[in-house]
Amino acid sequence: MRWLIERLFGWDEQREKEKFAAQFNVATSQIIVADEDDVGWIQTQVDEVTLWLQSLYVIPAMQQRGIGTEVLKRLIERAHGENKALTLSVVKINPALHLYERHGFRITYEDEHKFYLRLDPA
Repeated sequence: MRWLIERLFGWDEQREKEKFAAQFNVATSQIIVADEDDVGWIQTQVDEVTLWLQSLYVIPAMQQRGIGTEVLKRLIERAHGENKALTLSVVKINPALHLYERHGFRITYEDEHKFYLRLDPA
């Protein structure tokens, strides 16, 4: 994600460390494993009606191999099984936007830097 941050805001190592520490929650995070290797992580938050995908990260060396797609499919199945909407936000210049749109997410609103998306339960 560094390339996105650099392009939008410029890179400040201390700011990013502080921001990550404030946002990352071990209790709501899971490591993504592929072929017995740790290749990324997701962070979700759940309430009565929504499963919120807060972060989905796959290391660059493992991107473009369908890992993010498989994780997203499993989250969609979980949300549908629990009859919850699946929501997320994505930086406007992030190519992952197309992945979310292919899976039926629709943009519900936007701000200067992000689109906010939602997939309603089936």
